Amino acid sequence: MTARPDPVLITSAALSFEQEQAIRKRRYALLMGMRIPFLIAAAALSSIPWLAVTLLVVSIPLPWIAVLIANDRLLRPAQSTHPYQGDHSELEQRPHPIIDT
Repeated sequence: MTARPDPVLITSAALSFEQEQAIRKRRYALLMGMRIPFLIAAAALSSIPWLAVTLLVVSIPLPWIAVLIANDRLLRPAQSTHPYQGDHSELEQRPHPIIDT
């Protein structure tokens, strides 16, 4: 008798919708939270114009990036499939009738 493949463990199951949504919300909040310090730093460093402008330019696409990352699905771990590898010798042992026309 051939060994059967290991069953899928419950611990390898995907995250629930609520857990996945909570992770997405945290990512969005983190990225949007980065924008405020950039704007404050740009105002504080207004005496160095190139640095202030750089911080402003970096903070402009952050909402767009935050939305894209928050709406992206989480990566799922690769799972190996367990195709049936049964004993095919029974199929080969019986005679194959040939139909003549």
